[in-house]
Amino acid sequence: MSNVLIIGNVHQDVYLRLDERQNNFEIDEHGTPWLDLEFSGSTHKFVKQTTVYAGATVALEVLNRMGANAQIAGSIARFDHGEIIPGEQEIKTTRYILCKENKISYLVPEEREVTRWVNPTEPVDWVFIDRSAKVTPELVKGLRSFLSMSTHTRVVVYAPKDMTDADRELVEMANLVFSDGLLTGTKYYGSVCQISDHDIVFGDSKIIWSAENADLMTHLTLYSIIAATVFGALLRGKSIDDSIMMARDNALKSSLMGTMPLEKLESLLDMARAEEADAAMIAKTLMAPGKGILAADESGGSIHKKFENMRIPDDEQHRRDYRNIFFTTPDLEKYVSGVILFDETARQKADDDRDFVSFLTSKGIVAGIKVDQGLENFENSEEKYTKGLDDLPQRLAEYYQMGLRFCKWRSAFEIGPGRPSDMAIERNCSDLAKYARICQEAKMVPIVEPEVVYDGNYTLKQSEEVTAKILDTLFDALNREKVRLDQCILKVNMVLAGKQYPIPSSKEEVGRATAEVLRTHVPQSLAGVVFLSGGQTVVQATENLQEVTNNGPFPWPVTFSFARALQDPALTAWMGNNENCDTAREAFRQRLIANTNALHKQ
Repeated sequence: MSNVLIIGNVHQDVYLRLDERQNNFEIDEHGTPWLDLEFSGSTHKFVKQTTVYAGATVALEVLNRMGANAQIAGSIARFDHGEIIPGEQEIKTTRYILCKENKISYLVPEEREVTRWVNPTEPVDWVFIDRSAKVTPELVKGLRSFLSMSTHTRVVVYAPKDMTDADRELVEMANLVFSDGLLTGTKYYGSVCQISDHDIVFGDSKIIWSAENADLMTHLTLYSIIAATVFGALLRGKSIDDSIMMARDNALKSSLMGTMPLEKLESLLDMARAEEADAAMIAKTLMAPGKGILAADESGGSIHKKFENMRIPDDEQHRRDYRNIFFTTPDLEKYVSGVILFDETARQKADDDRDFVSFLTSKGIVAGIKVDQGLENFENSEEKYTKGLDDLPQRLAEYYQMGLRFCKWRSAFEIGPGRPSDMAIERNCSDLAKYARICQEAKMVPIVEPEVVYDGNYTLKQSEEVTAKILDTLFDALNREKVRLDQCILKVNMVLAGKQYPIPSSKEEVGRATAEVLRTHVPQSLAGVVFLSGGQTVVQATENLQEVTNNGPFPWPVTFSFARALQDPALTAWMGNNENCDTAREAFRQRLIANTNALHKQ
């Protein structure tokens, strides 16, 4: 058991629940609530008051729960039978936290109490400088003097955003540094763990979280829980990945009444590891030999165009009936490992009144979901980026509960004069990587789709060069975001001249060029590669898929994830009339047979 001396101040947080009927907050143009500071009994009525201990007591509680023998320097506060027992006379700072509709505002003293150094009376393995400490040159001098006598003692520092010279001295002395700001202009020699409202980054390890999903604790308390949990887990011999995962769970699942016990955190960690294994299995299932992935995820605009061309009413019932044709095709599970759904479809019901997600799952088919929210032009540019990152974690949590287990995000690149620009490639690949990381945090398998749009006037050579550049940029971004490639699938265009180019690419040219680009620019650790049809004709897509297969084998599984190239014959047969469903299903089945046959070498 490690002996930890915490240097910090004991605070008291008083939570005051505001009367919901009073207009206590003003909303600015960004939707952010700000407290109306005309503070009086007539404008602010409190209906509930909760008092909790904060500051250094947070680290005291967490570290003791993690199995360390922790105490606060110069304090009689202790952790006993799951509770903090402070010395009332020690509380020098009271912070008022005003709460309304799960939003909080702080009222805090302008000046923090100075933290003083007190020499410990027992041996110390670690000195933990808590974020509640107000560091002075005298404190640094006292610590230096102690370390000169206790040479085995190591130092952990939580560095504030606005560091003083005294803070910088501590950072230089530290073996481990926590920070919610950049350590710009500061020397440091130990390991660094950065904490923000969105992620925890420790060396090459990264995990996302959201302070908005936590209890009504202040950011100060949440960050303290994270830092103390990471440190405590490392003391127990946990890996960095496991430590930051436990820290995230502790921050999200703790409450004002206390942090999580070690046993619960370890149980959550075991569950997370099991879910990771499940995700790896989902990726393997999606890339099962001899099967493809059906893309039935056309957006509202895309399906409207299809229906309009066929004079089919574009209403929810016809859209449901259309998708139902594919899902009820006999022996679908023999040809398809997964289906990508649109949000509307995922909420609709099959003929037996089960939702489509459950219906597909019962056939052994993995249900997935398109999660991007369409394309938007860059400012003053014809190039586009893909929307949908802002609320993605919340949407994925709902989708996971619905039984969906993988996602797809498409970015589109057009080849033309000056296009795609480096800016468009970098931005879209960065967003694809962020999306993939968020998916994996949500226990779902990401399909990343950087599509070079076929409808253009460009040569096969241009397609090859642009596709290679995009793939290099994408995998650099995925590595930066620490995305697990063995649980990630690439959906990509075949390499061929644009549809408007006067000399079409032969199937042999497409097969060779596509195989060469993929072998050269796709890491071997990837879970798999699936091809989009991208506006090719039904027969063209199948023939080109066959030629790619003929140029195999590859270091990863390869298959198709077509939409139009599978569905168009069925749509033509159906024409919006359900009396034609059996004919439409057979037309669809024939395309499935042709494309799964194309996965075998000729």
